[in-house]
Amino acid sequence: MIERIVSWQQPVLKRTLIISSIVVGSFLSSSLFAQDTSEIQQQYPEVADLFNAFDVTQAKALEEIAAINADPATQQARNELQMNMKMRASMTMSELMAAGMMTHDGPMEMGMAGGPHHDLEVAARMRLLDVMRGKYSNDAAETAFENSSAISRHTAEVFKRGRNFEEALFTLYIDDEVDDKLAAVADAIANYLSDDQHSVATAPKQSDYLLSHDQANGLKTAFPLLRGFMWTHQWLQLAALEAVILQGLDSQFNGGVDVALERFWNKVGSSGGMTMFPAPSELPMAPAIAPDLYSQSPEAAIILDNLNLLETVIADILAFPNAENRDELMDQAITYFTGKDTNNAESMDYLLFALRGGIYNQGGPAIGELMQSERNRAREAMNMQHNMIMSSPQ
Repeated sequence: MIERIVSWQQPVLKRTLIISSIVVGSFLSSSLFAQDTSEIQQQYPEVADLFNAFDVTQAKALEEIAAINADPATQQARNELQMNMKMRASMTMSELMAAGMMTHDGPMEMGMAGGPHHDLEVAARMRLLDVMRGKYSNDAAETAFENSSAISRHTAEVFKRGRNFEEALFTLYIDDEVDDKLAAVADAIANYLSDDQHSVATAPKQSDYLLSHDQANGLKTAFPLLRGFMWTHQWLQLAALEAVILQGLDSQFNGGVDVALERFWNKVGSSGGMTMFPAPSELPMAPAIAPDLYSQSPEAAIILDNLNLLETVIADILAFPNAENRDELMDQAITYFTGKDTNNAESMDYLLFALRGGIYNQGGPAIGELMQSERNRAREAMNMQHNMIMSSPQ
């Protein structure tokens, strides 16, 4: 059943000639260690501009979150939110339901509709949208994370290396001179992993970590508007990659990147976030949004998912009210995701987690149509339900 879901739009893979490993190695090395979007700029200028803008915007978004949490004017709201989150974390699913704190999709935000810092968050999103619409050089994108005051240098290096890997994947899939895409992807992964300290694992991490680490749901609860904004970026990065893979396999998918871009701007909506096409309410993951990438290279897909999971955890840490020792907490998260042999999950558990939130809730398919959610529970609600069933007396 899982294999059928993952392959829901997988065309037949066309076998091609193997190209020289020397050529591939040279191409990938330059792509991975220095941000170079020239090939993307030539074929997909809007995508190239957005990829650079995403790096700058992501770094600024983390700064906006940190600034709001450091503002003395938000202290009372942070104290109330901290108390509510601790109370909710200590309650079982049955207790949440009995207290009226459970919705169809998961725990309620305990009366804090729009987030506890709504006005500040709206203003921050408007500034970030202006940033995202700007044009930035490769150098500006390359240094965006290391120039951020919100994260450590180590975190910045992991983020930067991950972004370069994403762009290397996109570049090799649109480069007609790279005939054997699978060999090129394998070389890209090897180059990415060559810096062990700053590369995430190719094995999926245990999904409970995202839902239950000490600052879990900090971003969702404190900054729901910025969460949707940031996850829309992650959706496009996966959707654009899926679109170029598909059109390389079958000409009927030509123009898929334009479709993904149109859907992205629809999800972004107005400056205040109003849109008829909602942003992702679940973290976009490769098996749902880029199933053909996962089918061709599970390791590449898992790297992207681990990077997106890590970025969300870092945002959780920055967003969580009154958290102490944030740098230490970020270092712990980095260690968790860059560890190659620890805290790894089984492939089936990873797929269940990736698909549990539903394709629609993760932003919808890159090209195909899906007009309403195919799931009736969020990841968090499903996980709580599963834990309740497993812990019930027999």
